[in-house]
Amino acid sequence: MTTATRTVDRPPAPDMGSRSPHRPGAVTVRRVVTVLKYLSLVAGATVALLPLLVIFSTSFKTGEEFDRGEPLALPGSLLNLDNYYVAFTDGHMLLAFLNTAIILLVSVTGTVIIGSMAAYALSRFDFRMKKPVLFLFLLATLVPPVTQQVATFQVISALGLFNTRWAAIVLFMGTDIVSIYIFLQFLRTIPRALDEAAVLDGASYTRIYWQIILPLMKPAIATVVIIKSVAIYNDFYTPFLYMPNKDELGVVSTVLFSFKGPFNTEWEVIAAAIVIAIVPTLVAFLALQRYIYSGLTTGATK
Repeated sequence: MTTATRTVDRPPAPDMGSRSPHRPGAVTVRRVVTVLKYLSLVAGATVALLPLLVIFSTSFKTGEEFDRGEPLALPGSLLNLDNYYVAFTDGHMLLAFLNTAIILLVSVTGTVIIGSMAAYALSRFDFRMKKPVLFLFLLATLVPPVTQQVATFQVISALGLFNTRWAAIVLFMGTDIVSIYIFLQFLRTIPRALDEAAVLDGASYTRIYWQIILPLMKPAIATVVIIKSVAIYNDFYTPFLYMPNKDELGVVSTVLFSFKGPFNTEWEVIAAAIVIAIVPTLVAFLALQRYIYSGLTTGATK
């Protein structure tokens, strides 16, 4: 005869340590923090977007409307495209975009090749002057660029590059020490075993660089391309100083200055030219924002 035992289900004992009493004060503090957080975000967005909205609104105003001195006032008509026509034709914006594209493509390509080659040599080869070279690269980043302009201008003039596109291209390619350090940090994560295996298979160092090292550095290349392209597109000082012929060698950043004169400044036309200049970067950012964020974070981590 078997005896069956019946178990009685009892509710578990309350865990007094896991229970938190209802505290209205804590809920109020959390709500206040949340409200302050969103208010700070709204304030930051307002500070960032308000100048752009003022420029966009000014680009549709006439000269009389702008002279009233009301920057936040809306234009009389959003269909007034006269300022855009004047900015695009008189400012030679099409030629400016062409010059900017040529300088940007050649400079970025040269920066990637020169920077990656220099980083490859410093990372994979041991030579006597390796540490002094790295120290000089670091020292070059600490020297203010404005202190070098007299000597740089003399060098560019002696080479016969003044008032040509090559002046800006050479300067953009030859002064980017940051790209070398980005590639150098990334190369330290690539194992040397790949190089050694390729050498055993009979590959030369040039072939190793082009077929193994360079394809593996795509995240670092994306980072350098993004940073360098933004810097070249927004740079005003170098094209303005070394390419004074604005009619033939004007770029996007310098054609905006052509509407400013000693006696009259057409700010409404300048606003329209600024909007035209913003459009390509805005389209590129919206189309490539995923790659931009991933490239920056990967490059920073490496």
